[in-house]
Amino acid sequence: MDWYRIVLETIDMRSFSNMWFWIALAVVWSTASHWVLGVPFDMVMRARRHGGQAERDLEDMVRINVNRILFITEEAGVWGVALASALLSMLAVSGFGYAIELSQALFLLAFPMSLVGLMSIGTAARIRDEGLSGEVLRRKLASHRFWVQVIGLISILVTALWGMAQNMSFTAL
Repeated sequence: MDWYRIVLETIDMRSFSNMWFWIALAVVWSTASHWVLGVPFDMVMRARRHGGQAERDLEDMVRINVNRILFITEEAGVWGVALASALLSMLAVSGFGYAIELSQALFLLAFPMSLVGLMSIGTAARIRDEGLSGEVLRRKLASHRFWVQVIGLISILVTALWGMAQNMSFTAL
């Protein structure tokens, strides 16, 4: 069992002192910020600069993803909310009630992403209901991206503060 001890010494199993957790946190928020409703934000910028075919491509891509998001929401919305609520509740109780650090870390990652998911559903519904296109669509996508970045910034700040507190209390023991 020497290899088991070596692996556990090499890979710190505590979440907030693990480099991989912080890399995952950065990747999650970077990806969420770049892919707005499943559309890469560089398409929005290209449509703004060049118009024409780039604009049509953006509108087609947004239409496809909006329809996909709303179809999934309409078909499995109740089950999705129930499953997500159960999972977030389980992570919150086991993490903060029973002091399991991995659950705390996963909750601090999943809860803000669930807010982004809800915001994406609302934005998708508004785009479809109002038939947004052109400049109005690009502004709506940019606004959505801005609020995703705000949620991400707050999430990273809260996670960093909580992680520092956990690491300081662990080293004090």
